[in-house]
Amino acid sequence: MPTVNELLDKAKGELSNLLHGEVFLLRDLFKGYEWNRISRSDRLLLGTLFLNYIKSDNLCVVPIEKTSSGQQRYAKK
Repeated sequence: MPTVNELLDKAKGELSNLLHGEVFLLRDLFKGYEWNRISRSDRLLLGTLFLNYIKSDNLCVVPIEKTSSGQQRYAKK
């Protein structure tokens, strides 16, 4: 099982595949079976690390509203 830092690096790498204006969830950056194999605690930590990464670096990705289930949505500018 990959570490949370390895998962974060994978998510960062997938950002380049998104189109301008595209709205996404962190889980969208992983294949369905990959996301399901990540433990709930690691998914929560990954979400926090990803949000901090987005806020700290001057990227073309911004956090927008959360879904009704509490998942953070992002948009690529």
